[in-house]
Amino acid sequence: MTKDISLSLLNSYKKAINSYDEVIDHNGQVKPYWQSLFDTLESVGMVELELRNQEIINKLKENGVTYNVYESSNGMNRPWKLDPIPFLIHQKEWQVIEKGLKQRAHLLDLILKDIYGPQLLIKKSIIPAELVFDNTGFSLPCSDIKQKLQSQLLLYACDMARGPDGKMWLLDNRTQSPSGSGYALENRTVMSKVFPELNKNIYRSKLSPYFNHLQQTVATLGNISNENPNVVFLTPGPGNETYFEHVYLSSFLGYTLVQGSDLLVRDGFVWLKSIDQLERVDVIIRRVDDEWCDPLELKESSLLGVPGLLQVMRLGNVAVLNPPGTSVLENYGLMAFMQNACKFLLDEPLLMNSVATWWCGQPKELNFVLENIPKLIIKKANRKQGFKSIYGRMLTKAQLVELQNMIRKNPKDFVAQQEVSLSTTPSFIDGKLVPRFAAMRAFLVSDGNDYKVMQGGLTRSSPVKDKFVISNQLGGLSKDTWIVTDTQNEYYERIVVRKNTSNQHSNSLTSRNAENLFWVGRLCERTMALTSFLKIILNRLNENVNHEGKKQPEYLIVLLKSLTHLTLTYPGFTEEDDESIFENPNAELLTLITDTKKRGSVAYNIKTLINTINQISEKWNHDTRRIINLLEDSLFTLKDSNSSSLSHVNHGLDMLYTRLFAFYGNIFETLPRDNGFYLWEVGKNIERILSLISILRSSFSFKNNDEVENVLMEAVLENHHLLAQYRNIYKSHLSLVAVLNMLFLEKNLPYTLSYLLDALANCLSKLPKSIDPNRLNMAEKTVLEASTKIKLIDAESLIKADKENQYRAGLDQTLAQVFELISSVTSNLTSLYFNHSVIQHSFLDTIEKINSDEI
Repeated sequence: MTKDISLSLLNSYKKAINSYDEVIDHNGQVKPYWQSLFDTLESVGMVELELRNQEIINKLKENGVTYNVYESSNGMNRPWKLDPIPFLIHQKEWQVIEKGLKQRAHLLDLILKDIYGPQLLIKKSIIPAELVFDNTGFSLPCSDIKQKLQSQLLLYACDMARGPDGKMWLLDNRTQSPSGSGYALENRTVMSKVFPELNKNIYRSKLSPYFNHLQQTVATLGNISNENPNVVFLTPGPGNETYFEHVYLSSFLGYTLVQGSDLLVRDGFVWLKSIDQLERVDVIIRRVDDEWCDPLELKESSLLGVPGLLQVMRLGNVAVLNPPGTSVLENYGLMAFMQNACKFLLDEPLLMNSVATWWCGQPKELNFVLENIPKLIIKKANRKQGFKSIYGRMLTKAQLVELQNMIRKNPKDFVAQQEVSLSTTPSFIDGKLVPRFAAMRAFLVSDGNDYKVMQGGLTRSSPVKDKFVISNQLGGLSKDTWIVTDTQNEYYERIVVRKNTSNQHSNSLTSRNAENLFWVGRLCERTMALTSFLKIILNRLNENVNHEGKKQPEYLIVLLKSLTHLTLTYPGFTEEDDESIFENPNAELLTLITDTKKRGSVAYNIKTLINTINQISEKWNHDTRRIINLLEDSLFTLKDSNSSSLSHVNHGLDMLYTRLFAFYGNIFETLPRDNGFYLWEVGKNIERILSLISILRSSFSFKNNDEVENVLMEAVLENHHLLAQYRNIYKSHLSLVAVLNMLFLEKNLPYTLSYLLDALANCLSKLPKSIDPNRLNMAEKTVLEASTKIKLIDAESLIKADKENQYRAGLDQTLAQVFELISSVTSNLTSLYFNHSVIQHSFLDTIEKINSDEI
């Protein structure tokens, strides 16, 4: 019965096919494993399939899976798109494909070693010299670098699709820093959780062996005397296209995620700058493009790399996957000479076809290309020149002539590839199963001698009918890729037991991450303090709606001025001559809430907080990531608010405050009590102290009448969660002496100065000391001085005011001194931890997003 229903679904799908399709074999029959998948889809139902698709979207968002798109009108972080319909290849076919992939990897490795070695391919005219020496991927400084394993191309990826002959064709090579394996793993993880029924009657191979092989290769590359090498994952930073994957893989593999500024070269070694010491680095898995790796020998303007890295590699004191210089293999023109190179180096024909390629630097090929452009795709040989592929069939006569002239002018710069019809595969688009073009990226890792192929990959399909648009930058969809078998395969992971664990490295806290954690604490508390104080003011305004257009009560004027002092958004409410701003404060308040460009506003603070959070994405677990998503939603809600009514944004502030508390609570409960945690707590306590002092100074430094001061005292206590405790302890009406005694001296309440200063001193004491651990450093001395000033206060004398101007000099000056002391702690911490050692780099700007390895 199910098969009959499934056949109707298949018949509906087959009617939409207008080219050869993955579902149908060469005899026109449905492949058995696709039949099983369609049976399952039919039993699930299209309505449920739509629900699962939405669940996939939600899960990817919760996990923070993004692909950054530069100069996108919708912002850089584009959500990752995953089709609920997987891409299937049978194991028997995959075994043939594997042989072709391994051969291609061995061939490219040999070509790489020849280009930076004897250059026999050039000398014997098998590969034109221009394709090497005119290629920006060729780096002469890399010629004398040799890593210890036999293979130099340790990581390799290639894009392939089914060609007109029904076999897989190789479309493109990725050699310098192949991306996509992390997305493939995330796709599998999400699909397994959301749609487990799909593999009910299908056996699929696991992806984990590939990552285990990668870890074993990395361990082999480490120093011989070090059984547990210190491995770092080098990323250009959060602005990079595939930054999510950098975070994901570094966490999954257990390697420290670093940027170029986290590393330095000293005494012939690469060192990681952590806040307590320099740690020697043994292996670097890089995601920084070749030319940006070393500003001393490659691109001098780079801030992404490590000055002196190539020399350390020459000395054999650090291994890099893949070594700089490998991007020379990504030249499109080389594909035209792979067959001859394979016969010369391996003495065998290519096992896997490539798309027919012609390099225009040869007269015969040039004439062919010029005469057949309407049938070809024109590309620049050097992919780094940012030239978009041109489809000849889409050109007008005038454009055709223009392109021909361009090619004739610089023929060596161009290649042409045959435009072939590739296969389609089922995709779930707008609630329907429809055929779409697709290509698969395969991943290989070398163990030094042979290559291991991932039993799966990253498949991308086009969302547009009859168009091969698979790039994620252009909105392509990804698919979980299954290598299916007739019987279940058992895989037993190889476990390597370390004989010596004394040198085992945990993920180190880099100076950069230390500073970011500190500022996450400060910015989170700053946003919470401002949000809380705004809620107090808005509530008081709502109680006095009948004053709209009139002068506000004196206590509201004081609170509004305090708000400007807290946010430092001068002149704001501090304009003495501008009474209109107090008569109609809504415009200024709305700006302070919703304007992302106004430094000090809620929207600006939350935006800065999220940016800082994203700088250290590897620190957050899934639950924290979900709360971060909610914070992003709050930001969008606030900044997109077009209402002129404060009541419209008041609810948004309530939600934001709750989410900030959830973020704080989740971090407090989940972060390990290490240096990062204590720096985060230090940042939070510093900001809480400074905001409390700011509000106290602006509220009570000048004496007001008793009625006004009663309201101010109540507002301040409420704002710092102390009003109920005050009533419980003092059981009397509000007294400024009692309020100050509580705010200054109570040691058991989290928002009092004594408690906060003690907590700050305790966190500072947990941080590493560079001199005598029993002696106080400058930050600790500063906090001790501030704490002493607070604990020695006499509230009775502090509230005394000058009879002429009502100025409370004792209170204001004491708070000002403590404010200056605590403000200086940040500078002390910077010199102690955030500038661990001299950073070597060029003073020229570098764009962190430069990376040609788009997926």
